[in-house]
Amino acid sequence: MKLKILWMYHDLMDLYGDKGNIQVLKTRAAKRGIDVTVDTCTIDEKRTPADYDLFFLGGGADHEQSLIKNDLLKRRDAIREAYDSGSAFLLICGGYQLFGAYYKDQDGHLDEGLHFFDYYTEASDRSHRCIGNIAVEASIDGETFPAVGFENHGGQTRNVDTVFARVLKGHGNTFDGGTEGFVNDQVLATYMHGPLLPKNPRIADALLRRALRRNYGSVDLEPLDDTLEEKAQEVMFRRMHVRINHEEEGK
Repeated sequence: MKLKILWMYHDLMDLYGDKGNIQVLKTRAAKRGIDVTVDTCTIDEKRTPADYDLFFLGGGADHEQSLIKNDLLKRRDAIREAYDSGSAFLLICGGYQLFGAYYKDQDGHLDEGLHFFDYYTEASDRSHRCIGNIAVEASIDGETFPAVGFENHGGQTRNVDTVFARVLKGHGNTFDGGTEGFVNDQVLATYMHGPLLPKNPRIADALLRRALRRNYGSVDLEPLDDTLEEKAQEVMFRRMHVRINHEEEGK
């Protein structure tokens, strides 16, 4: 099996080690004999998103988002073509926000998003910034399990119709809001940095299955030894004083 990943704005949108997400996907695929190609794409560079099975856009500060905004908007139709062809999407923080209706900054200036989804983001004051480690109960493709990450965002994302997770500790989409991210059959959008995937192998495998589904249909992935990943996750749960009932995982 082969898998093609498009990493958008790798040189600008790589906050808090988002490149680690790409490395985890490559490594977990390679251990299963899956041949992975990763291509990058930055401002004014020509790529055809519909040629790829997984579209990845990481996080960046407001300055970086302002740099890529116009280039991303010019690619709207091409990205829609990829979505309509069945590509999977992983969107982190700024990438999450940019696929919504708009982002409004503290001065009231409104930047249009791609309008793929109806959620929108508005900047908060400094006292309501969402920052720190976060623990959630994630749900994707019929599976529910605990996950951990790191969030740091002033934007408050509202009107999310299908959330990715229930917050156990931390903030999520809004300050003390109780829910985190957005998910549908193709898209996983989240504020969870850290990077997200090294400590959350079940999320990584869900993304691999989604990406492979485009060309191969439903795929069963060979189990891997995730002992180290699970230990890293458990350290974070203890640090946040979050107790996890492992018997309830997957229900």
